[in-house]
Amino acid sequence: MAVEEGKEPAPVSRTNQVRPLPLRLLQLFVLFLFLCIGFSVVSLYTIRHFGIESTVTAVKSNFLPCLEESNVSLGEWIKAPVDLMHSMNDEELFWRASFVPRIKNYPFQRVPKVGFMFLTKGPLPLAPLWERFFKGHQGLFSIYIHSLPSFIPNFTHDSVFHGRQIPSQVAEWGRMSMCDAERRLLANALLDINNEWFILVSESCIPLYNFSVVYDYLKNSKYSFVGSFDDLGPYGRGRYRLEMAPEVNITEWRKGAQWFEVDRKLALNIVQDTKFYRKFKEFCQPSCYVDEHYFPTMLTIEFGNSIANRSVTWVDWSRGGAHPATFGGHDITKEFLAGVLEGNCSYNERSSSICALFARKFAPSSLQPLLSLASEVFGY
Repeated sequence: MAVEEGKEPAPVSRTNQVRPLPLRLLQLFVLFLFLCIGFSVVSLYTIRHFGIESTVTAVKSNFLPCLEESNVSLGEWIKAPVDLMHSMNDEELFWRASFVPRIKNYPFQRVPKVGFMFLTKGPLPLAPLWERFFKGHQGLFSIYIHSLPSFIPNFTHDSVFHGRQIPSQVAEWGRMSMCDAERRLLANALLDINNEWFILVSESCIPLYNFSVVYDYLKNSKYSFVGSFDDLGPYGRGRYRLEMAPEVNITEWRKGAQWFEVDRKLALNIVQDTKFYRKFKEFCQPSCYVDEHYFPTMLTIEFGNSIANRSVTWVDWSRGGAHPATFGGHDITKEFLAGVLEGNCSYNERSSSICALFARKFAPSSLQPLLSLASEVFGY
């Protein structure tokens, strides 16, 4: 319709005007849409891989810390695992075991314990002797058993060995899998914050003194007991490989028995080690017998002033061969055991007649003679 000359056009109604959305508002809307889509994708992925219950738990732990943790006490953090069986692989286990308090003073009454780590293929034929050794000393020791994965223990519920088997893998003599088993034992034992000393024993080991003597000996020692010496022969430096350098030079190459005792500090460093582990795994192959060199060499280089350069486990190599002598029932006499107990060594820079706390290798047939003499000879 034409507009008459001299008249202004009629105003357009506000309700009929269309204004474009501000650009800033449109950007916020798109960002919100992307966030919604991203959250949905993450939620679906989490539920698919971990299940609804785990997802809900994770959400609670991340977004409701005050509500969920208000009842958590110190006791929950320091309580030792009741069930030693778990689903962690070695990488997860070692990472978990490597946690260490930064404040040295414990805010609770801590009674340090000895972690006894049994490295065995299967049964513990000398268990009755160990039962007598441990009797009456609950709260001062912990027990961990690494066996073949196929082994099913049958300890009674009242046995100190009941439920003490850890998730295990096959360990072969002279191979890195043996050191893996020993690190696995240490890592599981480190999960109990009260364990302060860690002793590796086998199914053929026996204690040579009563528990109180052993406990005080370890508690009062300035050093950990790891055999470590420089063998210049073919079975020592002769096993060294040039590829071990620069982490390990031939002058730093050490040899020692695998049956060690270490304190918590050294146990943590053994579990945390990656620097030396890679070298030994790659270049110390079967003829090298890695279990005789890895720990002695690594600890001598890193913590040489913390080890006594001797073991506290007695063995007899006098018969020759690749393995020490094994003792059966006919060998067990008071005279023989008195000879095992004889010693002359350095303990905290002083001469001591108590050198070995344990001995091996004792066959199952030695059990009954040992039980009959234990009270008189060993004091338990």
